Amino acid sequence: MKVKVLASGSKGNCTLVISDDTKILIDVGITVPQIKNSLDQLEIDIAGLDGIIISHSHSDHIKGLASIVKRYNLKVYVKPELLYDLVKYVPVDSLIVVDDNAVIGNINVEFFETSHDVTSYGFIISDKTCSMVYITDTGYINKRYEKITKNKDIYIVETNHDEEMLMNGPYPYPLKQRVISDKGHLSNRYTGKYLTRVIGENTKYIFLAHISENNNTYDLALEQVKEELAPTHFNEKNIIVTHQNEETEMVEV
Repeated sequence: MKVKVLASGSKGNCTLVISDDTKILIDVGITVPQIKNSLDQLEIDIAGLDGIIISHSHSDHIKGLASIVKRYNLKVYVKPELLYDLVKYVPVDSLIVVDDNAVIGNINVEFFETSHDVTSYGFIISDKTCSMVYITDTGYINKRYEKITKNKDIYIVETNHDEEMLMNGPYPYPLKQRVISDKGHLSNRYTGKYLTRVIGENTKYIFLAHISENNNTYDLALEQVKEELAPTHFNEKNIIVTHQNEETEMVEV
């Protein structure tokens, strides 16, 4: 499995996952030209993508969805609970409704609920050899999901904010309360503690995602997660900080 985060942050999110000849996108929160440019550099035909999965319907996760579906006739795999949100943007015949699992070529996608202010999902994405956890836009991670997300090869988890920066920052108080609530976003410390409980001997890479431009810094997110993970002796060189306007490296496991 190969993974590359094309963009991650409050203004747009998109991740490419490849398993042999199967290629999917997680979220389409950036423009189609941006995605096409990234895929062209990898010599991947955007029209040859095998599917799209969407975590939720906020614009920073679906901004380019209508355009990419219309231009390239791509299919979107969606839980029934998200159908109503997405049918506002794309034709219903482009949506493939699934239960808790979707099989897209060589890739299996397991959906699990996250806690945001709209219907939202995290994913366990696996092929025959490895698996990945993808969690963004949630106020907390339900304890019952720690078992199913344990000891995966790759984790992409949001480190949205530093609590102190958030509470002392420019956001109006109601918005601060939303971000820090159970329907908001994960802090650096929360994610670090979660990762400490779930990573294992199989874990090769950790991506820190959806970092706020106003309530966090890239260096602070990395520093705080490293502090939490110190007792696990995880290889710090394999903690990758995602950016809003920069792609990550392509990792392979």
